[in-house]
Order: sequence, then structure tokens, then C-alpha cells
Amino acid sequence: MTGVIAAIQHHRNHLRCSRRLVVIVLVIVAVLGLLSISALRHDASLIFRREVLDEVTGVTVAVVLIVTALAGVYSVMADFVFWEGWQQGLPDPSHLFESSERMDSPHRHFVVYLDGIHQTEESHPPRVSDFLDVLEQGINADMLLVKGIEAYTIMPVGLRASSYSQWFWQRLFALQEQHPIGLIRFLCAFFVQANNVIKVGISSDRRYGPVMNYELALKIARRLEGVGFHPSRASRVVLVGYSGGGEMAIGAAAMLQKICHVPVQVITVCGVFSGNGDLTSVDHVAMVVGSRDPVATLGRIAYPGRLFLLPLSNWNRWQRTRSLHRYSIDGMSHNGDSGPFSDHYRGQVVAAICRELELTTDR
Repeated sequence: MTGVIAAIQHHRNHLRCSRRLVVIVLVIVAVLGLLSISALRHDASLIFRREVLDEVTGVTVAVVLIVTALAGVYSVMADFVFWEGWQQGLPDPSHLFESSERMDSPHRHFVVYLDGIHQTEESHPPRVSDFLDVLEQGINADMLLVKGIEAYTIMPVGLRASSYSQWFWQRLFALQEQHPIGLIRFLCAFFVQANNVIKVGISSDRRYGPVMNYELALKIARRLEGVGFHPSRASRVVLVGYSGGGEMAIGAAAMLQKICHVPVQVITVCGVFSGNGDLTSVDHVAMVVGSRDPVATLGRIAYPGRLFLLPLSNWNRWQRTRSLHRYSIDGMSHNGDSGPFSDHYRGQVVAAICRELELTTDR
């Protein structure tokens, strides 16, 4: 056994060094591409020449492709089988909740919110924060809303605080918010969201998804322990996932149920998810959807496991034995002024979530 562990550690270190070298090369290429675009600003009169426009278009496409590839390499390097968080071996959840055993908590139901791919750190954007405030006021007194969980990193906190890439992410966020060139701001924001999109893809993958979903479930369990959750007193955990957070919630639900030893249910809001997750032990899944949400519709097409053409998929097999609750909100889109966090639809989304919580509450 010791020899196997040593071989795995050696293989992990080799993979990590190789991926970091690839990342460094891609960063250099991306920076050179961005510098070439920045240089064009000094001679704006040439921009409208056809050959210059062709060059700018080509460079932009190349940079976007490089940024996407860089995000993919980073995602795999950070969260793949031999990532940094496993240096001390696979985390052991058997000693969880010992510190909360003597805590006197009035809460029996724990509602955990998982944000969409726009999330870059533990804090939420203003609209999402307002939505969570309304949801917190709408749930019953014996329910606790747990927020601020960064679902797209395995480290305890967000991308900005990752120890081995802290400088990189802090610089990227600064460029995203303060750089005078709009294209660079866009590319930096694109990089962050590309990283999160790839995490959603990893979560839905049948081969590597269970590894990442286990770590996310463990991360959620640790946060629950910190707010007073204990299996002997709690009745359930409810994962509320918005957009890509729906995939993360479905992926982690079964494993979280095993760790916490209480029923776990899932509520997706404009959810984009594959249905590949193991839901055999999950009794309740609900969907809050908008009638004008093209993103969630595209997600259903992109993941064929949710189509009726594949009756043996995890999602379709689950639906044959369980009852899926669907709450449709007329006119609601995926985000923006007509999204679930807007002033117009926020109350309806909260009402749908509270209705589902009431229907599935143990009496």
C-alpha cells in the first residue's frame, strides 16, 4: 500500500509540474497577444483599414482560444485527480461534526445556496445578496440559510485566496475591474467564467465528476459543521443551485447525504445541469424555471441524458420512481432585468422555493 501511495504521489507531482509549465507558456502567449492589441490603440486611424481589421479579428480570436485553453488547463490542474488539495491524502469525513455535537442550534433544516458561474469569491453580487436576504426572511424560523459557499473551487475559500495562485487571480480581478481597455476587461471576466464553466463540465463527467463532487460535498459539510449542524438534530439539507450551481448541487447531493447522514434534496433555479449525477438516494428534486430562459433550454439540449430518447440515463430513471416538482414563472429569463434576481421576479422565485420547502417538510 505504501508503494502505491508513493507512486501516486510521484505521478501527481509529475503531472502538476507539466501542467504548470503549460500554463506558463499559455500565459506568455496570451500576454503577448493582449499587448499587440493594446498597441493598436495608439494609431486609431488605422483601425478601419481592412487589413488591420482582419489582423485585429484574428488576434482577438486567437486570444479568446488561448484564454479558454488556459482556463481549461487551470481547472484540470487545480481540481483533477492529483490536485494540490490532496497533498495529505484523501480527506476523511469520519470526524466531522464532533465540534458541533454539543452546540445548541434551533435549526433543523439547512438551506445551502450555490451560485452560478459568475461567482468569483465567497461574497455574492448585490442582486444575488438582495435575493438571498428576501429568501432568508421567507423561510421558517427552524431553517437556516447558508450562503457564501464558492462552488467552483475546492479550496476552503474563493479563487482570490487560493494560496498557490493568489497573485494571479488578484491581478486578474484587478484588470477585470480597472483596466481602461474594454476588451481586456472582457477577456479577464471571460477567463474567470470559463474556469467555472469547465468546473460544471467536470462535475457532469461520469469519470472525473465523482472526485470533484466528493470534494464539494465535503466542503459544504465543513461549512455546515461551522454553523451548528449535527446529524442527530438536523432533519435535512436543501441545496439551492442557480444556473451552473444546479449541476454542482445535483452532483454533490448523494455524497453529501452520505457524509451528513440526513436526507438531501435539490432545488434548481434556472438550472443548467446534465442529469448524470447519482440521484438514486435523493427523494426530492425541484426546478424553478423561466418561460423565456434560453440558457436553461440550451443546457437541456447540450446534455442528452435529460432527453426522453435515453430512458436508461440517471435522470430519466430517477424520474420514473420519483416525482419532479416544476415551478414555471411566466416571462422570466436567465439573468439581468428579467432574471430571477430582478425586482420583478425575485418574489415569485422565493415563493416557489418556500412552497417546495413547505411541501417536503417532515411533519
